[in-house]
Amino acid sequence: MLDPDRVRLFVRAALDEDLGRGDLTTEVTVPDRARACGDLVAKQELVVAGMEVARMVFQVLDPALQWAPEAREGERFFPGTVMGTVTGRARALLSGERVALNFLQRTCGVATLTRRFVGAVEGTRARIRDTRKTTPLLRFLEKYAVEVGGGVPHRAGLDAAILVKDNHIRLAGSVRQATLRAVAGADGREVEVEVERFGQIEEAIQAGARMILLDNFTPDEVREAMESIRGRVLVEVSGGVRLDNVREYAQAGPDYIAVGALTHSAPAADISLEIE
Repeated sequence: MLDPDRVRLFVRAALDEDLGRGDLTTEVTVPDRARACGDLVAKQELVVAGMEVARMVFQVLDPALQWAPEAREGERFFPGTVMGTVTGRARALLSGERVALNFLQRTCGVATLTRRFVGAVEGTRARIRDTRKTTPLLRFLEKYAVEVGGGVPHRAGLDAAILVKDNHIRLAGSVRQATLRAVAGADGREVEVEVERFGQIEEAIQAGARMILLDNFTPDEVREAMESIRGRVLVEVSGGVRLDNVREYAQAGPDYIAVGALTHSAPAADISLEIE
């Protein structure tokens, strides 16, 4: 669930960025008392996410507006279908249009791409995870969209979980030393360790890792690693994962597949606001 107070904060900041001292064009062309109705229209097949954010954009500008959503979060919509209708002050609709669409196109884009990855691994044990490769300050929205699309959220930030990565290992001196330090300071939290070579897997497990992240392994290498791990710890795969090979990775048997592209490369969904 999205925190409405947090959403409102970001909506106001986005409107301040776009409006500045005012919408000059709208103020000189549209009468102050004019009212209008706008349809949010899907221009492509998409998974809906973030409708509440779009609503809040318009409501900040016109608290008395009428909002009639046709779409529920997670639903699939098709080109030409109306996702929702907003009715209120014409100036508010025009001034909020771009900000509302920017948010909605981003969240729907992330949810849509996530759903494609989730569908590609259907029937396997693997679950699709996001990463921290997110747009600065918009992580909470993008990770929300991943969940709407059927993905599983990874840590929200560095304070949420312990994941020992390659640079931690280099600075600690070895996988074993980095893992031992992480376990000692974990305060009961589970420790995940990223490995780049087969030889590091057993080293991490023996030092107390509860999850292994296989970084840039091929599907065949993942399959071989799973045979050596034999279910002793959870396994995550990351690096080099694409829509055209994610199922091959999933069939190798990992518990999770982390896909940075869900947030750093999701194309914006094509959505328009058609005003009458």
